[in-house]
Amino acid sequence: MCPKSYKEDDQLSKENLRLKSAVEELSILNDMATAIASTQSLDQITNLIVKKCVKHLKSEQGSIQLIDEKDFVNPFHTMIRIRDNIDDKDSLRFDKQISDIMLANKKPLLINEFKREEKIALRENSFLKIRSLLSVPMIIKGKMIGILSLFNKESDDGFNETDQRLLQIIAAQSANVIENSRLFEEEKKLILIQQEIQVASEIQKNLLPLKMPDINGYDIYAINIPAREVGGDYYDFIKVSENKTAIALGDVSGKGLPASMLMANLQATLRGQLLFCNCAKDCIKRANNLLHKSTDISKFVTLFFGILDTEKNILTYCNAGHNVPVFLAKGNKFKLDKGGMLLSCIEDTNYDEEAISFEKGSTLVVFSDGITEAMNEAEEEYGEERLYDLIENKLSLSSKLLAEEILGDVKIFTSGIPQMDDITLLIIKRYE
Repeated sequence: MCPKSYKEDDQLSKENLRLKSAVEELSILNDMATAIASTQSLDQITNLIVKKCVKHLKSEQGSIQLIDEKDFVNPFHTMIRIRDNIDDKDSLRFDKQISDIMLANKKPLLINEFKREEKIALRENSFLKIRSLLSVPMIIKGKMIGILSLFNKESDDGFNETDQRLLQIIAAQSANVIENSRLFEEEKKLILIQQEIQVASEIQKNLLPLKMPDINGYDIYAINIPAREVGGDYYDFIKVSENKTAIALGDVSGKGLPASMLMANLQATLRGQLLFCNCAKDCIKRANNLLHKSTDISKFVTLFFGILDTEKNILTYCNAGHNVPVFLAKGNKFKLDKGGMLLSCIEDTNYDEEAISFEKGSTLVVFSDGITEAMNEAEEEYGEERLYDLIENKLSLSSKLLAEEILGDVKIFTSGIPQMDDITLLIIKRYE
């Protein structure tokens, strides 16, 4: 009977130890879950997870490395590393070979006699102070998002299977929390960016003329429709003198915020040059030199610029590589192509100008390529000829109504295809 009693006592003792271990594990997991639930910051969450793991699994150090999918060379970025012994100033290193093994196998890695591990060829002096290592993958929906690692178990026996199982459970639960926190932070950043873009959009709208010039004998209308919240198209009316008004319509390469910043630079540059000269070609030459010095080599600007003398009814213009505007007078159609190359590419470029008589009944239509290059489902462009034909057929309309006809026809042509480029249109008509 005695041997049986000893056996029963031994089984009971093992069962008590198992239950005690299970209770401790549940306590650890509950402790972590409660603590994690009280915070949302990604840094705070990863810091807390590592601290709890180091404490409860009795190891010297721990770390969490998260995968950055945008970094193909070094995808693992260490988010947090915790030392249990604050007097130890020598941080343990996590060799790239180990992270590569974890990424390839997506399985736990447990090493207690580190230098005898055959899978890892250690470099000279690497992991000098590491005695034992336990790393587990952090996986969510089959996707590995990081590695949770512990270094140097305090006991001489090193890490065991129980430690590995517990760390795997923690890693599985933590992966969901960390991913949710990371998505939450990305969403906050996105909201902030959207708010900043909205502010930029309002600023850009305020840079454009708040109203059309009121010039006796002329009907003027302009409109700008950016493809995004902000864009690179630009139009302007600048009063030069009592009888002279400068007009401008430009198209900056690219889209979005970079283009909008260059557009603002273009506006400031042009307005500044008009303080020193009121000659179209000289204004453009000076503006080109300034833009060349302040603009990246990959950026450029096309611009139609003119000065309208409403006393003599003459428009002196310079076309710097822009879409050729159409000018209709006495039944004739003229293309205003005198000028030179686009702006900011080559310094000290000379430009030409041309003066045209703005007789009664004349119409000037200046546009950006967002109109002529608008595409339909068959990937056909709207084109200049269709635009010119429409203008001639609707020439009796006011500037605003003519602009609405053009924009409406472009919309019909594209048949619901999203707008891919900024659209800007400027029309000047002289009354009969």
